[in-house]
Formats: sequence, C-alpha cells, structure tokens
Amino acid sequence: MLKQLQNSTQMQTIDLNCDMGEAFGNYPMPNDETLMDYITSANVACGYHAGDHDVMQHTVAMAVKKGVAIGAHPGLPDLQGFGRREMKISANEAYQITLYQIGALYGFVKAAGAKLHHVKAHGALYNMAAKDAALARSIVQAVHDFDPDLILYALAGSEMIKAAKQIGIYTASEVFADRTYQDDGLLTARSQPNALITDEQQSINQVLLMVKQQQVISINQKNISLVAETLCLHGDGAHAVEFAKTISQRLKAEGVNVKAPVYK
Repeated sequence: MLKQLQNSTQMQTIDLNCDMGEAFGNYPMPNDETLMDYITSANVACGYHAGDHDVMQHTVAMAVKKGVAIGAHPGLPDLQGFGRREMKISANEAYQITLYQIGALYGFVKAAGAKLHHVKAHGALYNMAAKDAALARSIVQAVHDFDPDLILYALAGSEMIKAAKQIGIYTASEVFADRTYQDDGLLTARSQPNALITDEQQSINQVLLMVKQQQVISINQKNISLVAETLCLHGDGAHAVEFAKTISQRLKAEGVNVKAPVYK
C-alpha cells in the first residue's frame, strides 16, 4: 500500500519548490542561491532543456548547504526551445530520456553525500504527460525503475498522478502560484495571453485558496477542487526572490507548515 504523506490530511502543510540550475557553464542563475533561503525543494535541470555538468554540481552543492531537498528535473531534448515546445516522442523515448536525466543528476547528488528526493518533469514534457496516459506511465515507470522510493512531483489531478498511484510510487500533487487554470484543472497553455498571473496580490490570493481550501478558480470563474501538496515558484521572474520571500512569510503567518514532502 502506498505510504501517506505526513500531515497531508491536515491540509495545512505545503512544500515550496522551484526549478533550479537552468543555466550553462560558469553562469548559474543569479537568483538560485538566494531563492533557496525561501524554498524547501529544488528541481535541478539535468542537461536536456538546460543545465550542464558544471551547473548541476554547483546547484547540488548550494542545495546541500541550504538544506533544500534535491530533485531531478528532466525535460525534452530541446535547448533552443528551453524544453517548452512539444515534440512527438514515443512512450519508450519518454522512459529513456527520463531515466537518463535522473541518472545524470544522481551522480552529482551521490558525490555530494546527499540523497535524491524527487523527480519533476519540465515544461512541455510535464504538460504532455499531464494529459497523455501512455507518456505518463512511461515517465512514472522510469522513476520507479530508478528508485521506487523517489517522490513524483506532478500536476494535481493529472494522468501523472494517476499513473504513479497505479504503479505504487509516492506523489506530491503540484499547484502553481503564477499560472491560470482551465475548467478541467489543467494549466492554461503558455501560448495563451492569460496563462501567467503577473499581479502579486492575485497570485498570493490564489496560493492561499489552493493551500488552505484545496481549490482554485479557473479562467471561467469555475471553482475547481484540487490537492495542493507542493507549490511551484518560478525563479526566473524579475521579482522572483521577493515573491518567494513574501509567499513563504505569508503562509507561515497563516499557520501553514512549509516543508518538503516526507513519507512515513
């Protein structure tokens, strides 16, 4: 039987995750180290959509220093498109690229004396697998085959969460602070003009609704029920650090426990 996430039934615990290491060579993302003061888990790019051996080593070291849980962030092999362009890939290719990238990051995590905590797909791969059951099963199978004790971070209510529960690996249902939602619970495509929430107060209000009441309001003003166990904060915005600090402080002020997922 799948183990339960500690405190998940209380609905007052949330993980703050952020995509990290999405740079190249000796030029790590400038916000990454400061952001780690306010997040509880980091999704580290594994070289396909961004990142390389230098950045992976540096980012893992920062996470260890800050006590932040480390996850692999595999994406499509599309550096020019930053992994945000859909590609036609087979289920087996999805399995292969996921397994390959987890292994790449794991080498640096092991060398640092740390533990790999979770896996979260990136960009188009994440969104494709959210609604494609075959791709979802392949990605989940790769995570399971690498280490069945890893946690899968995936969009709340998605095919990825369903596949993980069927295969029997741990999950953390993910919600987004700065993205709008469709009536079916999926994220609005980035190609749409209303995909991103740029107003800070609107974003904070959405976060509090998701975390405290387990629901979100769609772009058509429909109340959508969801499970919120990990909250994605994007680190590449102009005010990313300030927003992460504000969200972290506001959640704690509301009595919400902010920590990485732990299973018992």
